Amino acid sequence: MSEKNNMGLWSAISIGVGGMVGAGIFSILGTACQIGGNAVFISFIIAGLVALFSTYSYAKLGAKFPSAGGPVEFLVQGFGNRIISGGFNILLWIGYIFALALYAKAFAAYSMTFFSNPPPILLNIFATAIILLFTGVNFIGSKAVGKSELFIVIIKVGILLLFALIGLFFIKPQLLSPSLWPATHNIFFAAAIVFLAYEGFGLITNAAEDMDNPQKTLPKALYLSVLIVIVIYVSVSLAVTGNLPSADIIKAKDYALAESAKPFLGMIGFKIIAIAALFSTASAINATLYGGANVSYMIAKDGELPLIFDRKVWNRGYEGLFITAGLVIVFTNLFDLGKIAMLGSAAFLLIYAAVNIGHLKLREQTGGNPVLIWCAILGNLISFGILIYYLLQHAIITLVTLIIVVAFSFLAEWLYSGYTKRELKIRVPK
Repeated sequence: MSEKNNMGLWSAISIGVGGMVGAGIFSILGTACQIGGNAVFISFIIAGLVALFSTYSYAKLGAKFPSAGGPVEFLVQGFGNRIISGGFNILLWIGYIFALALYAKAFAAYSMTFFSNPPPILLNIFATAIILLFTGVNFIGSKAVGKSELFIVIIKVGILLLFALIGLFFIKPQLLSPSLWPATHNIFFAAAIVFLAYEGFGLITNAAEDMDNPQKTLPKALYLSVLIVIVIYVSVSLAVTGNLPSADIIKAKDYALAESAKPFLGMIGFKIIAIAALFSTASAINATLYGGANVSYMIAKDGELPLIFDRKVWNRGYEGLFITAGLVIVFTNLFDLGKIAMLGSAAFLLIYAAVNIGHLKLREQTGGNPVLIWCAILGNLISFGILIYYLLQHAIITLVTLIIVVAFSFLAEWLYSGYTKRELKIRVPK
């Protein structure tokens, strides 16, 4: 066994759980509760099942084509060097921008809780400042300590599990009564939005080539990480809706998780959860800025995954860092937290649907079951359709923005690849 290929099962699971749990639940829960009400836990189950079907394709594709390229690798394998592959890669980059904007907005919302009657403009100031801070960190080039990831994940998951366990003990059954559940379509609307909280499981595939036996380790890590996160999300959402009336959750939707700790943990609990949210969102911004967004940008620009998959990628040119950060600041200041979450979920639902469609073309190579692949495709596309319907009814400007972003992704790829003759290249270990 080489020195490189030494990643075990639990290290791989920590990557997936760390990519999903933390910033996502802190930032998206309030918006989900506003729509899904006290039945939001069902929304998390539905979204989790959609994600679980997609893990099947990721497991099969990752085992067959282990590469740090992850979904980009799978798209090129499935569709070849075509506009569709490049367009979805650009959309993936923009999806990371939406995620960064969501984390920045959530960081700002929890920061506001430490001030008495702060002016609303302070929200955007905090959100912009945290992006500028980590842009500076990346520009300087200080190294992230990869070995600390498991420790960070344990802290985040530990705090959430402790919150959920204590919260479930103090739960008020009447607040969870089915008679208070919203209309069924609202539960599905919320499910389409909270899918964003599951998108991080794909990060495990980026580490496939570091596994000693990806054919066995990767599928186990993917399935277990999603199942663990479903349990965490359902427990946390039950603790929130079971301790706080819907009206109070909506009033504090941008920091709902901290607010829901008050009934059974008081202000101390509120502050602990708020600090945990600041820690989680800040670490997520740093990780996403240098991890996902920069690599996706470089592939879109150069057509090839950098040889060194770490911060040194920025030494090839800082324009990606600055363009990414600039766009994050724009979306952060133009949209509220809920609208950003909807944009992010829509982008990743499309990307995951495309990966599954690509897998359908490769199923003879991967040995994939077409029924399960079709379940994943339909799950993603139906969720996407539900989200589009919600945006059409309630957020037409956000829908128009989404259409422009998707159209831009493929138009930009068509123009850029045609002008530069750039070809997307894949790198699969022998």
